[in-house]
Amino acid sequence: MTRKTAVKRKESMADRVYEALKDDIFEFRLIPGDKFSEGDVGTRLSASRTPVREALYRLQREGYVEVLFRSGWQVKPFDFQQVEELYDLRITLERAAMHKICALDEPPQALRTLTAIWNPDHPSERAVGSTVRALDESFHCDLVAAAGNREMTRIHREITDRLRIIRRLDFTRDDRVDATYKEHSEILAAIRAGEATVAADKLTQHIRTSQKAVREITMERIREAAEAHRGGRKIAPESA
Repeated sequence: MTRKTAVKRKESMADRVYEALKDDIFEFRLIPGDKFSEGDVGTRLSASRTPVREALYRLQREGYVEVLFRSGWQVKPFDFQQVEELYDLRITLERAAMHKICALDEPPQALRTLTAIWNPDHPSERAVGSTVRALDESFHCDLVAAAGNREMTRIHREITDRLRIIRRLDFTRDDRVDATYKEHSEILAAIRAGEATVAADKLTQHIRTSQKAVREITMERIREAAEAHRGGRKIAPESA
């Protein structure tokens, strides 16, 4: 085996461990506060120490886990105060983007593309599951990018990445999917009409409603997982 092949294989294993652990956290098979060791992960995923450590450090940088002094690792507890602050910053950026877009001489191409996505001819044409989650994230990111400020776009993308673990839960209920289509359509209509303040206000209400929903769902999922743990029904995290 060449050195290049060995490095590539190691990177592939680290990616596999990373994706497996991240999925366990996102699906609440590992809940906030759960502790584990590198050896536990390595045994479960048939991985050596180096790729396991690389995956854990990557998750640590992204804010999902934290290392404990001489005690292994822990799924990082939710900091709801930090989440509130990230939502506040997100709203500030997206409101500013609404005003910038409405002030453009020509509507951006992204506006036409988003309008087509969020105004389907028939409800059966709506996206479902992970697809609607991805489309929702793109909706907000594409609008900010359409404002033309690269630094605003970069910071907004970082906030989006940090909020993804809870925002994804907003689409586990049909009523939230219906509301998202309706509210996105109304926001786009206000932008097309050049009504920046109306668009910004509708956007703010939309985000706050989603924020409240995902917090409630998150707390519910954590309670359910914690009860399963205490009842001896803890589901072993799935391997990659």
